[in-house]
Amino acid sequence: MEQEASFVIIGGGIAGVSCAEGLQCLCPDEKTILLTASPVVKRVTNVVPLTKMLAKFDVIETSPDSLSNVEQESLVVIQDPVASINSTNHLVTTVSGRVIRYKKLCVCTGGVPRLISKNPHVIGIRDTESVASFQKRVANSQRIVVVGNGGIATEIVYELTGVEIVWVIKDNHISAPFIDPGAAEFFQDSLKQGKPETGDKKPIKRKVYTISGEETVSGGAALGPDWHTNYNLHGKSSFKCKVIIEYNCEVNAVLNPAEMDDCSKTVDEPLWPVYVRLTNGKIYGCDLIVSATGVVPNSDIKFTDDKKFDLAEDKGIKVNEQMETNVIDIFAAGDVCTPVWQQATHWFQMRLWTQAHQMGSYVAKTMHASLVNQPVLQDFCFELFTHVTNFFGFNVVLLGLFNAQKLARNYSCLLRVTSGVEYLKIVMKEGRMQGAVLIGDTDLEEMCENLILNQLDLTNLENELLNPDIDMDDYFD
Repeated sequence: MEQEASFVIIGGGIAGVSCAEGLQCLCPDEKTILLTASPVVKRVTNVVPLTKMLAKFDVIETSPDSLSNVEQESLVVIQDPVASINSTNHLVTTVSGRVIRYKKLCVCTGGVPRLISKNPHVIGIRDTESVASFQKRVANSQRIVVVGNGGIATEIVYELTGVEIVWVIKDNHISAPFIDPGAAEFFQDSLKQGKPETGDKKPIKRKVYTISGEETVSGGAALGPDWHTNYNLHGKSSFKCKVIIEYNCEVNAVLNPAEMDDCSKTVDEPLWPVYVRLTNGKIYGCDLIVSATGVVPNSDIKFTDDKKFDLAEDKGIKVNEQMETNVIDIFAAGDVCTPVWQQATHWFQMRLWTQAHQMGSYVAKTMHASLVNQPVLQDFCFELFTHVTNFFGFNVVLLGLFNAQKLARNYSCLLRVTSGVEYLKIVMKEGRMQGAVLIGDTDLEEMCENLILNQLDLTNLENELLNPDIDMDDYFD
């Protein structure tokens, strides 16, 4: 049975839902169909602007039915994975046999975890379904090996309690994609102390949807920034938490007990379900291995005609400044795509929830403009990298070239550190601000954002920028 829609979106994650909501605002009279593989979709809500370009938000899980516009039927959400695309005839075929004719199509299929092994004791954390499985397995674990150094790995190490953690990272400091060694040192006390006891959890004043029964879906929507608040990540041990960090190494092999040499275990070492051999020669036994080494764009989409997507080196679908792919009338947004336009000096792709939301909202504008044959200017959000998150209980704001990306060694840094309270780093080049890392309640987000965008010459003020006795925010106002 064939259906028709002006817009078809593949993927119920942050990018896909943001695109659908954007289209509803821009052209409510045009029908939009969103196809999702997961029984829940991810929606951005409670958006709180911190500056003109920086905002923090929640990501809620909601049922597909609650997102659909039942009365006008302008937005229909269907839980049915896509089987193939026929771009010549503008048709999408789903696994159940639905055939949907589109005018404009957007691929928002996100990414899939990059697993270090297919061993059954290795789990990737990417979507709601994988976290639900993770929670069950944590409850019966005494020791867990976490492999990876990104945002998900950092949050897992901080949130886990009642379990021994071996954190395997390939860098010389924790959370390297986001922070420098100085900020990592700032977080060490929080890492050693673990998550503070908060007593009873505060009630969540919003609907939370869960997956009923034993239903599992591969390729579900990515987690939001507060994913861990709804899960009890407590192991079977009585102690709070113990973290062992193995720096500058990776997993060399994942081994079953039968593959282990007796001489490699001490006499009092228990028999673990799985073992990891690290490149530094150490071997750890554990109950579970968490592979948090990033994602690979989920760009493996089947075409029934002779078309295929142009892919970048990272397997992302190449998109131009209008988010268009090489296949006519097909767009892409979120983790699945790789921008190939000439990027602004202070922006780069990092495949975060913030960018998924920005790309989803922007691609709605370009799809509508393409349908009505009108020009559209690129969104200003691509002028400056912005991200706000939370690590080890601290608010973290990242702006511009916060880790001196693109600057090689031609830069300097200004620092202000108050142990246990705040960590501020300003990246400067030739007297102009290029990026900032603001940890704690600093209230400097707007000032830093404006100075990065304006590229004001701060040579005469550079030594006073982080002086706590001078209110620089008022000065620049």
